Amino acid sequence: MIDVPVLIVGGGPVGLTASIYLSHFGIPSLLVERHPGTAVLPKARALNARTMEMYRQIGLERAIRGAGMPERFGHMVMWAESLAGAEIKRLEPARGAASQALSVTSNCGCSQDMLEPVLRERAEAAGAGRVRFGTQLVELQCHDTGVVARIRDGAGQEEEVSARYLIAADGAQSPIRQQLGIERDGQRDVYDSVNIHCRVDLTRWIDDRPAGLYLIEQPELRGTFMTINGTDRWGFLVTSLSHYGYTPEQFTPGFCTEVIRRAVGCQDLAVEVLGVGAWKASALVARQYRQGAVFLAGDAAHEMPPTGGFGLNTGVQDTQNLAWKLAAVLKGDAGEALLDTYDAERRPVGQAVTHSSLLNALSMGRTARQQEAVLPRKEFLNEVGLIFGAHYRSAAMVDDGSRPAVDDAVLQYVPSATPGCRAPHVPLTRDGRSLSTLDLFGREFVLLTGPHGMPWHEAAARLRPSLVGFVIGQHLQDENGRFLRSYGLAPGGAVLVRPDGYVGWRAADAVDDPAAELAEALDRALCRESFGGGA
Repeated sequence: MIDVPVLIVGGGPVGLTASIYLSHFGIPSLLVERHPGTAVLPKARALNARTMEMYRQIGLERAIRGAGMPERFGHMVMWAESLAGAEIKRLEPARGAASQALSVTSNCGCSQDMLEPVLRERAEAAGAGRVRFGTQLVELQCHDTGVVARIRDGAGQEEEVSARYLIAADGAQSPIRQQLGIERDGQRDVYDSVNIHCRVDLTRWIDDRPAGLYLIEQPELRGTFMTINGTDRWGFLVTSLSHYGYTPEQFTPGFCTEVIRRAVGCQDLAVEVLGVGAWKASALVARQYRQGAVFLAGDAAHEMPPTGGFGLNTGVQDTQNLAWKLAAVLKGDAGEALLDTYDAERRPVGQAVTHSSLLNALSMGRTARQQEAVLPRKEFLNEVGLIFGAHYRSAAMVDDGSRPAVDDAVLQYVPSATPGCRAPHVPLTRDGRSLSTLDLFGREFVLLTGPHGMPWHEAAARLRPSLVGFVIGQHLQDENGRFLRSYGLAPGGAVLVRPDGYVGWRAADAVDDPAAELAEALDRALCRESFGGGA
């Protein structure tokens, strides 16, 4: 019998990131993945700036960028009749430029087959046997005190695993979700597609117009070249197969070569087909993300069309939200009720992002019901609000009555330290070295105060090790004078930021008893029963 605090089922980016984050917080886990290795098809490719903030905080940003496509391809999307034919439109995504102003990091194009080995190496570095590929979950029993699972490796050997909690990152068809009887709401099978992974040199058609996507629009073919390395390795996505009379079975290597040549506009082009995968796009969100000891994450919780590139990003951000909460409960620092806030905080995000992704797909005519559209709605690739503007509402947030001031939650983001919002990026310096407020977050609760906030800092010191405090203006310098304005604080105010970088509590100005105020805020943020009792 293997006894482990957390069992993770699924070894894609979501499961691997969950494993990494749990190790980051000092919690052992066991990950099992039925496939023998990481992804062999490019699949998802776009990591948005919020996701890269996560990976930066756990020391993976450089490795992921090193595995990704050249940065120059990340600034444009192009529509054309073929790569050799007439252009239809160019689009420079607003969310890319906005991210550079709103974050310490930026978007990254890294295909899933390149990303997963980076994540796997880091997950396996936490300890021998913590990540097992070629291992399948064959039976699951859920109890009040946890789960008991039976797993089987590639040689047919079986073992039992006892875990306090289980993260189901087992994909859109999630056998675990189905076993639990959790229903989903939304639209199923919006359109059908085939992904072709190929080796083909497209340099002469794209070198002077680098783009992340090249969307091909022809009367009998709708497809997209997806940049992987920007030279000779590409993904080609064929959408709305049934509308054009195609079936997945037609996509033999020979037929794939013919389709790619047509999309390029060169009939003697050398093409090597490396892999083909057929799938259907749906827009479905689970009615609950938690049932007892089991938590759904990634596609198991929310399945969405890839139009906009939110699926992987939403999934790995689920795990960041969940991992620190599991760690706090397992260490005895938080009440069990904290785990209920995972559903309360992340399910509304899943619903909003899935709905927006569906509207993107519909606007581009990717269904049998609406084939006349070619160009997308104005929100496509401009969803700055969806990337940065999530506003969590849960028992772990201390509402101060304020709200983010935006008219359009998809397009617009205004930096705000309203409890429940992502803590804003503000450039700071320490001993002459530049850093961001975001670089302070990622492992513990962090208290940031204005220049007159030393009483808060002294109170925080008494609550350690649960809390780390910084007085902006003393420990860190705000040379541009942006901190107080961005965080909505007077010089004596304070803000409490959770390990996932979201604000849990804010006091706009000084108070008479900062120790009592802060102790109660921390108790509420951790859903501990005795508010005001301290750490």
